Amino acid sequence: MDKIIYLDNAATTKMSEEVLNAMLPYFRETYSNPSAIYTFAGEAQKAVDTARAQVAKLMKANAEEIYFTGGGSESDNWAIKAAAEAYREKGRHIITSKIEHHAVLHTCQYLEKQGWEVTYLDVDENGTISLDELRTSIRPDTVLISVMTANNEIGTIEPVAEIGKIARENGVLFHTDAVQAYGHIPLDAEAMNIDLLSASGHKLNGPKGVGMLYIRKGVRIHPLLHGGAQERNRRAGTLNVAGIVGFGKAAALAEAYMEEKTARETALREHLIKRILAEIPFCRLNGHRTSRLPNNANFSFRFIEGESMLIMLDQLGICASSGSACTSGALDPSHVLLAIGLPHEIAHGSLRLTLSDETTTKELDFVVDELVKIVGRLREMSPLYEDFMKSQEEKGNTNV
Repeated sequence: MDKIIYLDNAATTKMSEEVLNAMLPYFRETYSNPSAIYTFAGEAQKAVDTARAQVAKLMKANAEEIYFTGGGSESDNWAIKAAAEAYREKGRHIITSKIEHHAVLHTCQYLEKQGWEVTYLDVDENGTISLDELRTSIRPDTVLISVMTANNEIGTIEPVAEIGKIARENGVLFHTDAVQAYGHIPLDAEAMNIDLLSASGHKLNGPKGVGMLYIRKGVRIHPLLHGGAQERNRRAGTLNVAGIVGFGKAAALAEAYMEEKTARETALREHLIKRILAEIPFCRLNGHRTSRLPNNANFSFRFIEGESMLIMLDQLGICASSGSACTSGALDPSHVLLAIGLPHEIAHGSLRLTLSDETTTKELDFVVDELVKIVGRLREMSPLYEDFMKSQEEKGNTNV
């Protein structure tokens, strides 16, 4: 291959040409502040209104329930902190899961230091929460349940509609971090009983630095940022008009091509999974086998370190990751892989490959061919692998 093979689309995606073209006029031509009262500002405000409707439509929500933010992490922080503050007279108990993005986990840990109690739900070997455990975890003082729509590392899709139903039946707010899912799988805010939902533009071929928080009509939530009347007095700060326009365009394109894109990415994903599991021994697929994001494949390879694997792939022009981009450089293994029951030594040998609509079968075949060689070379240097093979020979096991 003589070009970069980008397989880290869970970290960020390439902005589409249509999105870029939609954004360009709002940098130099229609550059006004939409909060101003003159006619020129009205053009920018009109573009923001259009984008708000596009973003809402992708999750079957109303435009007035969409609030633009600086990204998914801000949206998660806002949803959890502001909901906790707004409903603290009811209680100080929050429920989340052990595999959430750190934007949720660290926010919950912050609230714990402020006197809140947080229940962290276990997940099974596929990364799915137990609805029974969720039900038994709800208390009279529970004010918020925050469970992600789909996991950013292993791709498992959670039973969001069922979680929302349980929350609604118990009078508890339900927030879902849909940063990885929004624009990739169908979402319906009303049918899924979602009260608060976070999403980010750069995960669906839109721009970085812009996200949104869906706040269902009637939900009481305080502002996270103060200092202006923007976003109907709920989120201060001059609007990022070009970014919002790009986010809206990306949402519109995602809606138009989701079915086609999902079918293509799922077929590619299955091809990749089948080849790796068949051709590389002592590896496992992480996450639910079928209830997973269309473009996500996450593997653990025994007897090797994931960092060495990533470096060798990078030398071939292959961009991949071992987990969340927000924790790259961390020495500890993924909290998600530990939560699904993997021991540290296996969790350390993980590889996440996430596809796009530009990924080809030829690229994936090249990656698998090279990965077979890389894993083989790394295992040849591994004393753990050598000891394992010797022990198998002593046991007379010739099938390894």
